[in-house]
Amino acid sequence: MNSDTLIKETIIADVKKIVPESQVVTDYETLYDAASDRYRKYAKAKRVLDNPLPTAVVFPKNVNEVKELLMYANENDINVIPRSGKTATEGGLENWKDLALVIDGSKMNKILNIDPYNMQATVEAGVKLQDLEDELRKIGYTTGHSPQSKPVAQYGGLVSTRSIGQFSTLYGGIEDMVVGLECVFPNGHISRIKNVSRRAGGPDIRHIVIGNEGTLCYITEVTVKIFKYYPENNKFFGYLVNDVETGIKVLREVMTNGYRPSVARTYSPEDARQHFYHFYEDKCVLIFMAEGPKGIVEATGVGIEEAVEKFKDGVCKQVDSQLIANWFNQLNWTQQTIDDEVQGMIDNDKHDGFTTEISADWETIPKIYNNVIERIRNEFPRAKDLTMLGGHSSHSYINGTNMYFVYNYNINCEPEDEMKIYHHPIQAIIVEETLKLGGSMCHHHGIGKYRNEWTKEEHQSAYYMLESLKEVFDPKGIMNFGNIYPVQEGFKYQK
Repeated sequence: MNSDTLIKETIIADVKKIVPESQVVTDYETLYDAASDRYRKYAKAKRVLDNPLPTAVVFPKNVNEVKELLMYANENDINVIPRSGKTATEGGLENWKDLALVIDGSKMNKILNIDPYNMQATVEAGVKLQDLEDELRKIGYTTGHSPQSKPVAQYGGLVSTRSIGQFSTLYGGIEDMVVGLECVFPNGHISRIKNVSRRAGGPDIRHIVIGNEGTLCYITEVTVKIFKYYPENNKFFGYLVNDVETGIKVLREVMTNGYRPSVARTYSPEDARQHFYHFYEDKCVLIFMAEGPKGIVEATGVGIEEAVEKFKDGVCKQVDSQLIANWFNQLNWTQQTIDDEVQGMIDNDKHDGFTTEISADWETIPKIYNNVIERIRNEFPRAKDLTMLGGHSSHSYINGTNMYFVYNYNINCEPEDEMKIYHHPIQAIIVEETLKLGGSMCHHHGIGKYRNEWTKEEHQSAYYMLESLKEVFDPKGIMNFGNIYPVQEGFKYQK
């Protein structure tokens, strides 16, 4: 038995003194699954992951167990990977250390309070978004949050990754929904941020926690806003338009005129083909959904129609609204969707659905889109293997929007080389063009471990602030090594 094995066995034995043995899992399949998230999904499915397996996966059941686990890891220089939901897409759950504990919050799964009068709900970190949504729907309310991962995503992960949902144009991102929270720092300190509607008590300390991607603390409890739900008033709008620029102009017109549809999207023809193949007619697709009280829905609908009329020269035709409604009803993942995708990768040498999402102001987004598409088509060495290259804008604000680049490809290389040969070069072009024009390289999936080489360029002089948070709250660097903050040790996995 070598020294590394002895050290790992000692760690496992120590952890079983902190939590019951039944909450510590060390079998190979569990550790292999915990070694990476959906970022390297193809290599994972093909069983060729080359990064270290974590030492154990631990399932605490309360905040005090989280506290004791973090203190132990901090005292013994053991990497901690906070996990809750397992739907990360940017390598945020990938392990880059020989000694590591994945602390999984899924056993902390109580809905603690639903308070319709004060329009908020409090949940433990392991509560599934869908479970809270189901309970709220029973009494006529909604979370307003609906990422595609809604059936399986959990609140700890949603908050730590600064999640956004399909209805964000009306309800906002998770950062707009979080009222207060509880979190634990590596030294064992438990912080509770109280639930108030607003305050001017210094900087908004919620944002130290929201989006920290497990690099500063572990989230154990969250309070979020809730909203009244009026599904009977929902209205859908769909149009075929000539180009992405026209679609973005219509989105801008709606937003800057003060309307807030819950959904406002425009798809390139290539991206539209995989969603709307039965009616897209080789055109871009522009879609809206208006929801809320009847008067607001009617006013929003008028605003959408006026915006479309203003740019009618670029609009080809209106689409039956029922087609848009049907599409939305089938959009979310389920665990079965994920399992089927994995099996498909095992059986075939391809996969669908790599994305890189960025954001910028209205003027800049079309420039980034056109520059990226042109560069990938002309510079990417494996362009002939692309089966789809396009994008869509799906989250808009009064001063700009996002662009979700989507690309699929046949894989003509060994599984372990797929990311280096295909995904990384494409992502590098997208990030380079976005940063060059002043946009953000990550709109809502986070930085993870594979965009961290650009973190300093993303934040520029403000990186001082981000770096200082790490130095203060995680001085020993045990929280999710390699996430957000660039590290030399991770270069071999990135390149």
